[in-house]
Amino acid sequence: MHRSRVRTVIATGAATGALLLASLGAAPPPTPTTTPSPTRSTTPAPSGDDDDPLARFHTQRVRWGDCPDEPVPAEMRCAVVEVPLDYAAPGKGTVEVALGRIPATDPDRRIGSLLINFGGPGASGMAGLAADPKSFADLGERYDLIGFDPRGVGHSDPVSCAGSREPEIDPNADTAAVLAAMRDAVDQCRRASGPVLAHIGTVDVARDMDVIRRVLGDEKLNYLGFSYGSRLGAVYAAQFPRSTGRMVLDGIDTLTESMTEQALVSARAQQRALDNFLTWCAHRTDCVYGTNTRTAKEKVAALVERLDQEPLVGRDGTNLTGFAASLAIGQALYSPSAWPLLAKSLALAETKKDPSGLLALLGLGELPKPTDPTDPTDPTDPTDLTDPTEPITPTDPPAPSDAARDDGFAPVPADNGAAALAAVSCADDPDRSIDKATPAALEKEFSELGDEFLEVSKVFGPRQLVTVLACYGWPAGTDFIRKIDHPGAPPMLLVGTRGDPATPYEWTEETAERLGSAVIVDHKGDGHTGFASSPCVREYINEFLLYGRLPSGTRSCLAGE
Repeated sequence: MHRSRVRTVIATGAATGALLLASLGAAPPPTPTTTPSPTRSTTPAPSGDDDDPLARFHTQRVRWGDCPDEPVPAEMRCAVVEVPLDYAAPGKGTVEVALGRIPATDPDRRIGSLLINFGGPGASGMAGLAADPKSFADLGERYDLIGFDPRGVGHSDPVSCAGSREPEIDPNADTAAVLAAMRDAVDQCRRASGPVLAHIGTVDVARDMDVIRRVLGDEKLNYLGFSYGSRLGAVYAAQFPRSTGRMVLDGIDTLTESMTEQALVSARAQQRALDNFLTWCAHRTDCVYGTNTRTAKEKVAALVERLDQEPLVGRDGTNLTGFAASLAIGQALYSPSAWPLLAKSLALAETKKDPSGLLALLGLGELPKPTDPTDPTDPTDPTDLTDPTEPITPTDPPAPSDAARDDGFAPVPADNGAAALAAVSCADDPDRSIDKATPAALEKEFSELGDEFLEVSKVFGPRQLVTVLACYGWPAGTDFIRKIDHPGAPPMLLVGTRGDPATPYEWTEETAERLGSAVIVDHKGDGHTGFASSPCVREYINEFLLYGRLPSGTRSCLAGE
């Protein structure tokens, strides 16, 4: 890449903020509403053990009451527990962590609590549990289902960047000015978030989960984690192997790779998923790209490149750039149920210069009305973009309120999901050599990496490349996660999906090796995670969580099973 294009890529990377991290594989979290209700926070009981600095947190009483958001299932109750701000100095301050609980429907056969993390980072676990409890009905017979907002997220002392983390960047500015603007944006996040921002990474959240386990009265932690939740579960197992119970991780995140390595692997996984979509599309009479999958691949890349030069303009004046189009395409690849809508959206862009479908996939504007009579046997619903593990942000959500609340729950800033996504991802990444690079060295590095990323994917490569800059200006992260190696936790179940655009299957094998006690379910299907889309995967998960039955060695679930 020549220098002017390198500078444009760097400027684009700065200006897109948290969207860069979203394209690494974490989908945007659901946007919670903030209807007040009278639930009050819990109060720690007096400590009875002066030798245990965490005793007052472990012995606090949980007071369940109304939840802060509506709607929620009638049986769901919520509470707040206190955890240390800094586990190295428990007296330094506290963080309030919000929980939601749906009690076991068969209390006579109750096993205990099941903590669920729906992904992110930056996703509200309370909102995730409230949105789709029916998907977990079998597990909910014998478990109390627990969704929680990790520290810094949702109602748990939420972080913010006072509006938007996206600095105003002039694409023609020199690289030094771009980097200075990025540092200023991070400083704004620090000022708006307060002390919790320095203690927001996965290592701290895993320790919070152990406090939650204790106050709920469970001897061991039973856990189901999706996507980013797989990293959280692995970190818990590494910190508390003797307290790890039945643990299932679905959509396995990497524990070892740097931001650059993650970006390259993610671009390859997204391209693989796009190729699978184009193969599916080629068998439909209405596919705008016809039946030749090789030329279809080239045409999608040409569309994205063309939109970078001449964006399409939506009815409300919103520009659809190539960068935005690649994000929209990547979003739709999360679930095959969205593929009919993606096919229609691409056809609108190609034949009518209409960006409405692709913009709608980003939550901007209304979805195009389905007109899909050509394949009545197709079981997917072209209007259904939902995936209970990684919801797509709805169009025009109610704006969260920053007003003070009197119900014990923290108000949720409008930018919390994006701010938390960036803060947690960067807190987990120790590779900060980029902060020390001179502008000239950075331009040289991007130029050298450019061809490699383009070779992997012309659609996703350039957009993934700019994620290398996503943590510029943030404090150095922990190296604990990189060092996880056979922690001694009991056997657990890992689910990897071959066509997953967000957490590629190779990460499943890498993480299983790192944990040393994992059994893999190899889901030979498409989309992000397997629980929601595969009855076969769901059966393996339920058998283990409910009855402790693990297969011996890797098992496979075919697509559609």
